[in-house]
Amino acid sequence: MLKVLYVASEAVPFVKTGGLADVAGALPKELKKQGVDVRVVIPKYSGIKEEYRNEMEHIYDGTINVAWRQKYIGVDRYDYKNVPFYFIDNQEYFYREGYYGYPDDVERFTFFCRAVLDMLPKIDFWPDIIHLNDWQTGLVSVYLKLQHNDDERYNKIKTIYTIHNLKYQGRFWKGYLPDVLGLDWKYFNNGDLEYFDDINFMKGAIVYSDKVTTVSRTYAKEIQDPYYGEGLEGMLQKRKDDLSGIINGLDYDDYDPETDKYVPFKYNVSNAIARKGDNKEELQKKLGLPVNRSIPLIGMVTRLVEAKGLDLVTRIMDELLEYEDVQFVLLGTGDRQYEDWFKGLVWRYPKKVSANIFFNNELAHQIYAASDLFLMPSQYEPCGIGQLIALRYGSIPIVRATGGLKDTVEAFNNYTNTGNGFSFNNYNAHELLFSIKRAIDSVSELSKRQHIMENAMTADYSWTESAKQYKDLYNSLTK
Repeated sequence: MLKVLYVASEAVPFVKTGGLADVAGALPKELKKQGVDVRVVIPKYSGIKEEYRNEMEHIYDGTINVAWRQKYIGVDRYDYKNVPFYFIDNQEYFYREGYYGYPDDVERFTFFCRAVLDMLPKIDFWPDIIHLNDWQTGLVSVYLKLQHNDDERYNKIKTIYTIHNLKYQGRFWKGYLPDVLGLDWKYFNNGDLEYFDDINFMKGAIVYSDKVTTVSRTYAKEIQDPYYGEGLEGMLQKRKDDLSGIINGLDYDDYDPETDKYVPFKYNVSNAIARKGDNKEELQKKLGLPVNRSIPLIGMVTRLVEAKGLDLVTRIMDELLEYEDVQFVLLGTGDRQYEDWFKGLVWRYPKKVSANIFFNNELAHQIYAASDLFLMPSQYEPCGIGQLIALRYGSIPIVRATGGLKDTVEAFNNYTNTGNGFSFNNYNAHELLFSIKRAIDSVSELSKRQHIMENAMTADYSWTESAKQYKDLYNSLTK
């Protein structure tokens, strides 16, 4: 049986700050269904709920070296949905408020990467593949190749490194190389870890991993271009034969409009138009908007940051609301300038706009279930989960054709009735406005709306196919 150790800095249901946690919770579960002996390892943060912490089995206590420091390591285990999860314990590093952004992150995640490799004999699990994710795990590949090459058990292990967002690379002062990473300067001077005179965890993983993946086919191509490459495009071009894109899936158990506990009126593709109208009226009542099931409702659930295309939204929204009979519902937090701008939009259009400057999972599900259209005009989007949820719930996405948005949203064709959403290519406010108006016109015609909703809700973006592609990639390294 193929054995895989899946390494991440977060995973649902234990800890989540972003989409990585959803992937680390869902992909291993599907791999297990497909016959892979997969196990997951994450740090044991103090923020993990007591209900899980109290049920963990303690496996091991010991110490490991972080350069000249000797640090405690504990390993606990908890099986969740038939998948074993291991938790690397060290109170000094992981018992804090929040998870990232500390001055000693370089030391915290150097420790974590060393601990992942050092724990293997203790848990008696020797994987064929170690699957790494994002910068926090990047040094695992480096240490495997440089410091465990005298042990045949480690020599047999292959590594795959998945880039979820190239923007966050784990970049630190070069002086940490000997003092924290415990590596010789030659690995900096030869360019393996050097990035504009700093250390770069992600670059190290790209150099030393056997295969590199990212979370959509289009993003795998985009990141070899300087516009998207964040300074690593040259290294990614060198590894292009080992670089591939596998689209993230959606956990269809967690996101199902027919069973969703947060949705007042459950529905499926056969009764979606009627039931979504009922859900729309409920949401309008809840948010204090005029109740009208016929008015097109545009939803947006997002972080309020420039990368999500909000500079385009702020340029066109007044014109849209002034001349179109629509309602707009926003949910999210982020940069103060955007939070304040959307509050001002409510003041200008109180009967058309509800801006909810917070995050609430229940309300998010209700927005997906009630909205006719879902807005996601990102500058870049490695994969995106919002559009996948929107498709599942029949909320027709309007996206910019970039990254995973391009791979999952096909523009609707009025003549063939194919396609599951609306998209525009250039990062341009006029193109966004045109796409929104075209989408409003289309969902206002019952026959067109029926076709496009059926196309959206029957598109399969579950984890089944993506997990199969990962399994094939694993197998290609073990032959």
